[in-house]
Amino acid sequence: MVRQRIQIKKIDNLTARQVTFSKRRRGLFKKAQELSTLCDAEIALIVFSATGRLFEYSSSSMNQVIERHNLQGDNLVQQNQPSLELQLENSTYAMLCNEVEERTRELRQLRGEELHGLGVEELKNLEKSLEGGLGRILKTKDERFEKEITALKRKETRLREENLWLQQRLQVKFLGADSERKHTGTRPVFGIYNQQRQLNRTSSRLRQL
Repeated sequence: MVRQRIQIKKIDNLTARQVTFSKRRRGLFKKAQELSTLCDAEIALIVFSATGRLFEYSSSSMNQVIERHNLQGDNLVQQNQPSLELQLENSTYAMLCNEVEERTRELRQLRGEELHGLGVEELKNLEKSLEGGLGRILKTKDERFEKEITALKRKETRLREENLWLQQRLQVKFLGADSERKHTGTRPVFGIYNQQRQLNRTSSRLRQL
């Protein structure tokens, strides 16, 4: 004889409903106990009847199982939510990206690019920025020129002093040789003549500077 399949829906008869609840509750608890024994699983069941009566089953301690369930839920929430440090890093990264984008746009505008979206006041402010930047560039260029001119003047002074010192040494040698020639009646030494020519060439070059 084929067993008739019961349709799953609410039982209208109160007595039949209570009997079915009692049988199926015991079967549910028995299956839970078997699952816990066979698979070493930690199981807790809480059932309230239609009249509000509490029935429960736990393979260990009901409170421990509930506490473990709550901790598992908190861990899942923490895993799904990014940490505060990561949120701060993401926020800082976004701020830096926005600042880089803004500075890049300003640099392009200073180059005369991407001006189509600017109003009159923004164009005036950009013009003032360019004038201020140009003034600082000219000032820096003038300062560099002044430093180079000062360095060249110092170099010129040093060369003149060295030339004067060389002239004095050559004159001393020439006068000494001339005095010796007059005393001995000999002709001037050819080497001293060359030194005098070299002195004249040096003086000529310095006058050209």
